[in-house]
Amino acid sequence: MSGIFSAFRITASALTSQRLRMDVTANNVANAETTRTEEGGPYQRQQVVFEAMLDGPNFIPTSFSINNSKPGKGVNVTEIVADDSPGNRVYDPNHPDADDEGFVTYPNVNIVTEMTDMLSATRSYEANVTVFNSLKNMAMRALDIGRS
Repeated sequence: MSGIFSAFRITASALTSQRLRMDVTANNVANAETTRTEEGGPYQRQQVVFEAMLDGPNFIPTSFSINNSKPGKGVNVTEIVADDSPGNRVYDPNHPDADDEGFVTYPNVNIVTEMTDMLSATRSYEANVTVFNSLKNMAMRALDIGRS
């Protein structure tokens, strides 16, 4: 039964990580037109950095490892980093954030990229919900067998 609890932890870590990814993507979309931040300059697109968790109890037997790598124990968000790529410069001399040449620098947020990231995160989240529900059903069946 400890294997199923490890699977629950792995799935829960993926759900938490993908939820944060969706939140960061939504924040990027919300700030796609923000030309002035508290730090100065336009909003910078944020990205979530994931890392495989390799410590903790094993769930996947080592005989199933791929390329002799150690089995994973879940996923963790290590940091949220700013994308340093430059934003679009648009000529608009009447804008309050226009520079001396009349150009306004907009955030480096591409709505198509953000929607693709959101779709990917949503699908990953849904897949992990399916895994979680399957694990829950297996645990319930195991309890039913134990009662018999």
